[in-house]
Amino acid sequence: MADAEASRWIATFLDACAAELGAARNTQLAYGRDLMDFADWLARRGLGLAEAGREAVEDYLVHCDAQGLSKATRARRLSSIRQLYRFAFEEGWRTDNPALRLTGPGRAQSLPKILTEAEVTRLMDAARTRGRNPVDRLRDTALFELLYATGLRVSELVGLPLAAVRGDPRMILVRGKGDKERMVPLSGPARSALAAWLGHRDAEDEAGRKAGRAPSRFLFPGEGREGHLTRQYFHCLVKDVAVLAGISPSRVTPHVLRHAFATHLLAHGADLRVIQTLLGHADVATTEIYTHVLDDHLKDLVLTKHPLARKG
Repeated sequence: MADAEASRWIATFLDACAAELGAARNTQLAYGRDLMDFADWLARRGLGLAEAGREAVEDYLVHCDAQGLSKATRARRLSSIRQLYRFAFEEGWRTDNPALRLTGPGRAQSLPKILTEAEVTRLMDAARTRGRNPVDRLRDTALFELLYATGLRVSELVGLPLAAVRGDPRMILVRGKGDKERMVPLSGPARSALAAWLGHRDAEDEAGRKAGRAPSRFLFPGEGREGHLTRQYFHCLVKDVAVLAGISPSRVTPHVLRHAFATHLLAHGADLRVIQTLLGHADVATTEIYTHVLDDHLKDLVLTKHPLARKG
């Protein structure tokens, strides 16, 4: 097991990530798991974070490969180790960064799964009918319309504050990764779905006040520790709606709907930089992956619309 010094290094590093970089909780948990695994591996070889050199880091990456870990996981672990040692260097705990010049395995770029516009329409129709009661159907409709209209990350969607959608806004303020804020426009169907859901929420909150209960500050309240609908619950909800819509649940996740938002915008002529802003991507290179999923669409466009395209 990792020694007390390794645990202290990792805890201090994670605290700094939270305070200085605004790292999300899930990011911190991933860093923590990666670094504790590395520290435990070193401890079994009689080494600590303070003594490990470049060769030890390389051996650990070979060990990860031998375990059958994916390229993405190995790349993330190297990134975690590199950042920890950079922090240790800045704090004066080490005079070098043994992971600085190591090259990771690289991440295989996989194209995002996509849904057709017709399939998204079927999902929306299914969301309106799935719920066991009118309240569930209002909430589910608002969730799906809002997700497809904005391309929000699922954590951004379930954690939306009620105040963000008050007053029938044309745009809402979203707080995303790294606590960065961005404005996202709302479509007409999304605003209508939100208005219907807010009508129920207001009536429910008023009844709660009379009964001495404080209203939730979240748009989609939940029973979880955070006070809002959990990501896990919404993930299961999306699978249920996919089955009802006659689409394989293996093809549909909240993130696939985010991909659909971006891909369909691009197919209809939206600028890549605009989509980057709407998705909250720090680098346009991340957004560029959506251009690859339109290859068939572009080929069809050239073959059918170009004035010199051969007939028949």
